[in-house]
Amino acid sequence: MENILTTLDGILGTTVSWLASVILFDFGMDVPLVVAVLLLGGIYYSFYFGWYSIRAFGHAIDVVRGIYDDPGDPGEISHFKALTSALSATIGLGNVAGVAVAIGTGGPGALVWMIITAIFGMSSKLASCTLAIMYREIQPDGRVTGGPMYYLEKGLALKGYVKFGRILAILFAILCIGGSLGGGNMFQSNQTLEALGSVNPFFSEYNWVFGILLACLVGAVIIGGIRRIAEVTSRVVPTMCLAYVVSALYIIITNIDRVPDIIRLIFSQALNGDAVYGGVLGIMIIGITRAAFSNEAGIGSAAIAHSAAKTEEAAREGIVSMIGPFIDTVIICSMTALVVLLTGAYSDPALVGKGTAMTASAFGSAIPGAQFVLAIVVCLFAYSTMISWEYYGERAWEYLFGNEYLIIFRLIFVAFVFLGSVTKLSNVIDFSDLMILSMAFPNIVGGILLSPQIKKCLDAYWQLYKSGQMKRYR
Repeated sequence: MENILTTLDGILGTTVSWLASVILFDFGMDVPLVVAVLLLGGIYYSFYFGWYSIRAFGHAIDVVRGIYDDPGDPGEISHFKALTSALSATIGLGNVAGVAVAIGTGGPGALVWMIITAIFGMSSKLASCTLAIMYREIQPDGRVTGGPMYYLEKGLALKGYVKFGRILAILFAILCIGGSLGGGNMFQSNQTLEALGSVNPFFSEYNWVFGILLACLVGAVIIGGIRRIAEVTSRVVPTMCLAYVVSALYIIITNIDRVPDIIRLIFSQALNGDAVYGGVLGIMIIGITRAAFSNEAGIGSAAIAHSAAKTEEAAREGIVSMIGPFIDTVIICSMTALVVLLTGAYSDPALVGKGTAMTASAFGSAIPGAQFVLAIVVCLFAYSTMISWEYYGERAWEYLFGNEYLIIFRLIFVAFVFLGSVTKLSNVIDFSDLMILSMAFPNIVGGILLSPQIKKCLDAYWQLYKSGQMKRYR
């Protein structure tokens, strides 16, 4: 088996190089094509919709609190559980390692551009998740199928782009399956093993034992579908976020006298780039890139989870989804950055480019034993990411092959959890990661074509909300 996988890894090497040359084409400015698409899509949505990402944020919080939850609405899970299910797929190693890499290579100012990108990304999430509710399908047993596959095909068909919409939908589904098995699975199990191995070499020596255990834990959850996934993520996500945030806040509070100086440093570097980091443009590109990779706004994956929300108002769930990039990047990534800067870990030449190691060093230097807590948090991040991405891949699989073959995908996914923990298949993982990023192309293109429908839906909903006629349940 190992020989077969190694051969596969080698075959994919050429494919990875070609795919990267297209997706990460930089126009000679070090701006990857996919990043440009994601950022420009977010900018377009923000201005075209009239900045609902800002205007409706308070209302989004109220919806998540359950104030507008009608128990009779169609769907499978509450607004809160839909949000936590989506967050579980985005909050992960990008928040722990990605931020540290951005600060280490781009300097403190990279954080400003990460936040700016996240604010635009909120509008991208709003667009995708509004469409997800508009075009979802509810099966006779109450199970929901939805996401970009459905709104690309059905929405574009209504505009006369039948074949084009179908092509985009199939392309997205294929990319989603590949991404779920690689970046959403193998990479996560591999990094979990590394995190545990850094604490105790037992896990590295007996990686096959860990792989079997993790595969069983993932399998036990995914068999129950989105309801089981939502139940787990609604507990795991708040817990892991709380543990991480509390640790970060402790470090920030104990160094509160230095925080103003750090904030000034962040903004000065963002606007007056140090030559060491390639100037303002270099810092900007690094920040934008890491934010895009962290919160996945515009990718379309979160729309699959949000499509299962119990609601008849498409705009309502779209508004809820905006909270995702805010929590993921504006809050958690900012805290990581402050910890790395306050502890001085970012300036250690030995840690530049080593995201997880830099963050672990930062926490460990301020709180004795914190690296052990961080290892546990990384494990929870990875676990929640895997079960959420399984759901994404499963829905894409169902779109292509029907629901009678779902067990095949579940078995494949569980097997890949084990393989990810015992193999080093860099090309397989890189290929799958590139597939995740590639999902942005069909999603953004289709979303922009459907943007007039989204705006009409948002405006009608907002007018109803502002009139005071919207029914409250709490």
